[in-house]
Amino acid sequence: MKIKLFTLLLLCTTIANAQTNTYKFKRSITGVNTVWHKMVLPDDLYKKANAGFEDLRIFGINGKDTIEVPYLLKQRADKVTTNDIAFKQINQSANPNGYYYTFQSPGINLINQINLAFKQENFDWKVTLEGSNDNKEWFAILSDYRILSIKNNDTDYQFTKLNFPDSKYQYFRIAVKSSIQPELLEAKISKTDTIKGTYQEVKYQSFDLKNDISKKESVIDVTLANPVPLSYLKLNAQSDFDFYRSIKIEYATDSFKTDKGIQYNYANLYEGTISSLEEPTFNFANTITSRLKITIQNNDNKPLRLSGLQLKGNIYEIIARFDEPKDEYALYYGNEKATGPVYEIEKFESKIPNNLTSVNIGTEQQNPAYSIKIEKPLFENKAWLWVLMAVIIALLGWFSFKMLRN
Repeated sequence: MKIKLFTLLLLCTTIANAQTNTYKFKRSITGVNTVWHKMVLPDDLYKKANAGFEDLRIFGINGKDTIEVPYLLKQRADKVTTNDIAFKQINQSANPNGYYYTFQSPGINLINQINLAFKQENFDWKVTLEGSNDNKEWFAILSDYRILSIKNNDTDYQFTKLNFPDSKYQYFRIAVKSSIQPELLEAKISKTDTIKGTYQEVKYQSFDLKNDISKKESVIDVTLANPVPLSYLKLNAQSDFDFYRSIKIEYATDSFKTDKGIQYNYANLYEGTISSLEEPTFNFANTITSRLKITIQNNDNKPLRLSGLQLKGNIYEIIARFDEPKDEYALYYGNEKATGPVYEIEKFESKIPNNLTSVNIGTEQQNPAYSIKIEKPLFENKAWLWVLMAVIIALLGWFSFKMLRN
């Protein structure tokens, strides 16, 4: 009876391990008490999991049964929607104070953004924006708002977007203070809404600034303690005068050793302009890394005063369906050969409840079921080589004897 029971337990363990033995690491999941739950991936998981998370699996074990849990992996980034509002230009005039452009909508609309396009390629003007519902009494929305355009061999930069709080009027009037008449090509009026994503602050370990006079650039190397998701960077840049310079943000993809020490390969995250007219904040695709390189092209200008930065990243969140809440569950990862799972719940995401409770992901453990099959060479043992050589010599001798006999 004891032998049968032991055999049954061994069989159950073998069946359970068959699905999990290709993953190096596991983390217990606790707090499962209903079908749908959410969980946030811990920061120290990123350095061990595959870059694209193809190896993430959730398994539930109940005796001899092992169940794979379907899930969705979400990153909570900002969702921005822009709706263009129909407006037509009804008036254009000028007086000693500037040039005026009036726009009318068929109804009273809520807007918060106007994109202007001018024929001139180089200008530096101040703009006033007003709103009215009767085209008689006007209310100030923006005052002395600076717009700028520079185009030459070194620079191609424009800042002609008017951003302002939500404003609800039927008429909008733009006044441009300029010594020459602006040639307005287009005014694109719109309402932009942003659903804020979920970010977490990321602390950096070191901030190393070098001003390279020969290359006319400033380079900042930023290192983090561990690889984590990054999607937002705000640079503390100051100058006594207005500035607009090219900026490039790169992240380290891997490293290699040389005689001069460890060197890094980089890939682009962001390329654009850093300017005194705009907030020095930069958004890019959520990327997992532990090292950044920021390059600012100074040309012949004095380097900016750079004294730190702020980093944020969108969290990765798993939404999972636990068909058997009473089972024991764990998150498995660490399989370089794994391919991404395909679950049906991806097609029915709209049916997932909105208010999900969180479960806890435990600390990392070595998966005791992990095993790698190493294929040993057929002739790893030298005895096999001697046997093979003896057989070859015998065959050669036999063929030689047969040829001499003939």
